[in-house]
Amino acid sequence: MNDPNNHDPNDNLLDLTDDERLALVVERIEAKFLDYNGYDFSRRQNIALNIFFELSQEMRGREMFYAVCMAIPHALFDLESTMYILEDEETFALAACSSGKCDKESVQPWSDVMNHRLTIKGEDMYIPIRGNPEYNDMLTFEPPHNVLGCFVMRPSSGLPGHIRLFLEKYVNRVGYQLHHRIIRARNREHIAFIKSMVQDIGHNVIVPNMYFKLYFNRLKRKIEELHLTTTTILAEMNKAADPEQIREGNRLAQIVGGIEAQYQEIYSHYESTSMFLETLLRRQHFEEGRYVLDKRDVNLRTTVVDPMVERFRHRFDEQDIRFSLARECAEDQVIRLTLDRGLIAQVLDNLLSNALKYTEDTSVDGGRKERHVSYGWKVVDDFFGPDKPGIRLWIASTGNPLDLKEPLEVFKPGFRAKNVASRPGTGHGLYFVRQVVELHGGKVSYTHTDQRNVFSFVLPFERS
Repeated sequence: MNDPNNHDPNDNLLDLTDDERLALVVERIEAKFLDYNGYDFSRRQNIALNIFFELSQEMRGREMFYAVCMAIPHALFDLESTMYILEDEETFALAACSSGKCDKESVQPWSDVMNHRLTIKGEDMYIPIRGNPEYNDMLTFEPPHNVLGCFVMRPSSGLPGHIRLFLEKYVNRVGYQLHHRIIRARNREHIAFIKSMVQDIGHNVIVPNMYFKLYFNRLKRKIEELHLTTTTILAEMNKAADPEQIREGNRLAQIVGGIEAQYQEIYSHYESTSMFLETLLRRQHFEEGRYVLDKRDVNLRTTVVDPMVERFRHRFDEQDIRFSLARECAEDQVIRLTLDRGLIAQVLDNLLSNALKYTEDTSVDGGRKERHVSYGWKVVDDFFGPDKPGIRLWIASTGNPLDLKEPLEVFKPGFRAKNVASRPGTGHGLYFVRQVVELHGGKVSYTHTDQRNVFSFVLPFERS
């Protein structure tokens, strides 16, 4: 999770009201009116900027875009152009020339002319092509001084200052358009890679994982045979009435029982891990660019809660954390919901993982210190409106309250409270919880009460 005191200044824009956002944009428009009045561009120059914008949207392909970029200076001022694009932090690569014969170097280094300042050398005017700093993190490298390339125009002698200003502003627009095109190209490559990766996942991960079930079934049959053989051996040993043999037979029975218990634990983890793999790597997620629900009618307790509880029970025991079902919950209660079992199971897994990491000691009766985690569920009448109940699931763990400005802050991507920032974590788990719950039409919440941090979520619930 990120330090909450180290936000991008633009993050504050997310917290504005609609009225404040509108007022800010109006203020920027008025400032731009003043700027353009100060530029004193001719009508032809202003029209040229609009034409560039329209043609850059209309023309497809990088080469056609470069042609549009170089056509405006040629049409207005009869200038020839050469465009260089920064291919790494130190190297400019030749991208295009306006003339049929291009005698420029194909590669040029960062230099006294190819840099972040408008520079004139002889008849050549070098104008840096600047990108949009808001999207630099989407490039393959951090562009020095926000420079994406260099626009070289000639002849520059005799160009008045106001024309140089126009060309500089024009190249700024070229830079923003170029930046968006680079990002779009990268996104297309990214999507193509994801589509290919999805096929690889199906072939190299999901299908091979299915064979493990076959291996587990074979192992289970072997354990059952071992049980039968052990029972036969014990019967023979009891007939012999040799105390030493009986002791050894009982030890053999204990070993077999231990093997079976280990098998059950490993198989339980395999089932959970397989479900998580198949759910998270579901092909539809990648094809649609979002989580796609596979909702089915399930018994929430037996198919989601109980398996996750058993998965974590021994881990809480190992850390000396008391783990229990809330008193008001009935262990045999049947709660049928329509949901994506795999995703909701991972929601519960995330909440239990956090409880395992962040539970702290608290004083109980007699001044004794204890760490305690409890879980439970409750039907909440009219939660989503009249006659629209919800089912609330919660995980409560002892500890100090989180340092938050508002409760839902903890569910933001990358967020970590300052008082737990030293503990391992990425800040993504609770954001994932919120995404999945809201996809189901539910709501998440956090509160601190009775020396406990309580994370909960409510899902729509229809009584049968």
